[in-house]
Amino acid sequence: MLVVAVMRMLFPSLRLARTLYPTRMADYERVRTAEILLVEDNPADARLMREAFGEITAPHNLHVVETGGRAMQFLRREEEYTAGPRPDLVLLDLNLPDMHGLEVLAAIKNDSALRRTPVVVFSSSRARGEVMQAYNLNANSYIAKPVELADFIRVVKGVEEFWLTVVKLPKD
Repeated sequence: MLVVAVMRMLFPSLRLARTLYPTRMADYERVRTAEILLVEDNPADARLMREAFGEITAPHNLHVVETGGRAMQFLRREEEYTAGPRPDLVLLDLNLPDMHGLEVLAAIKNDSALRRTPVVVFSSSRARGEVMQAYNLNANSYIAKPVELADFIRVVKGVEEFWLTVVKLPKD
């Protein structure tokens, strides 16, 4: 509000809209369905994420894979995923059975066809070293997994608000 007041003082003839910036991506363009890839090996956490994503209003498809190798196949449209969509957003756990999530992150960010895909690390690890390493590998954000369903829903709604409504996601 202070910015609007200052703008009105400096430029009295300027007509200002209700807000200086659109608040949602829908203000810019027609809303489309976001494709989200969840890389999560823990069935209980995957179930919590599905339930939490069931609570959001932004149109989306949530795809779940359990390993880093399958995530890379999905992202590269290989094997059983040849007809799959290119994800708009990846939610990546770090503790995966076949390769560490940081290896998956590095593979994504080192692949010229994938590097612009936003990757949100979504892990139970709160270790400062892993957080720093994730950002050094160009993670777009790092979220510590909540334990309770209500907290999961709150965090997923934050992901929705930022990644699915405010941010302009890259598309093929």
